Amino acid sequence: MSNARFEGKTALITGGAGAIGAAAARRFAAEGARIAVVDLDADRTAAIVAELEDSGAEALGIVADTASEEDAVRAVAETVTRFGRLDILFNNAGIAGTVAPVYALDVADWDEIVRINLRGIFLIQREALKAMIASKIAGSIVNMSSSMAGFDVLSGASGYAATKHAVLGLTRIAALDVARYGIRVNAVCPGVIETHLGVPATDDEGYRSGTEHFANRIPLRRIGQTEDVAAVVAFLASGDAAHVTGVGWLIDGGQTMQSWSNAPSGDRYPLG
Repeated sequence: MSNARFEGKTALITGGAGAIGAAAARRFAAEGARIAVVDLDADRTAAIVAELEDSGAEALGIVADTASEEDAVRAVAETVTRFGRLDILFNNAGIAGTVAPVYALDVADWDEIVRINLRGIFLIQREALKAMIASKIAGSIVNMSSSMAGFDVLSGASGYAATKHAVLGLTRIAALDVARYGIRVNAVCPGVIETHLGVPATDDEGYRSGTEHFANRIPLRRIGQTEDVAAVVAFLASGDAAHVTGVGWLIDGGQTMQSWSNAPSGDRYPLG
């Protein structure tokens, strides 16, 4: 990729050692950015940093719990110390959490989902905004939400859905609060993506048969890929989206347009 939209800029990516985070790191690096990879998994963080450096990019690995205020402050500070600035945050770290009916979900499970998916997003966003404002950088933040949880209903996923709805609200308020500084804040809302949190990529025949059936219920007829998400994140972070802020951007192949009433007995959606 020859595009250098992010030449001289620094991107911090939380959950950067996971499938979507790593795809975004590769995309930003390919377009000239310096990358700070923040993740709890030290081994996977080291691996993606080594991969980025082998490709010629400048990269920094930071092992941190994004839901810890101390770690959030440290992650942003280490990024600015190493690269001198912070221009982009992809606030991606999150968990699916325990699936259970809302009346049966344990409060400890609820608290852990909220801690990571909402508190963590808030803390990293807050520290990144402080750094951008202090340096007078008209930066960009892209928060991770979910098309299914933010726009649809997921049985048994009350904690996950609640946090993803909350992220959309947090995104819009932040966008309004920092517009005066020229900073843009948006969210991406992926549908089913081939990752460990969504549909795992595998060559197993049974799995492929099942995902093909699922894909047929998506209007564009395929499961999303991590690169689909990375491309939209890069767009929202770039100058190409200079007049876009406060938006939750769906990346779901039209998945949230499906409904039982449109195809009550069909194996494909839309029919035909």
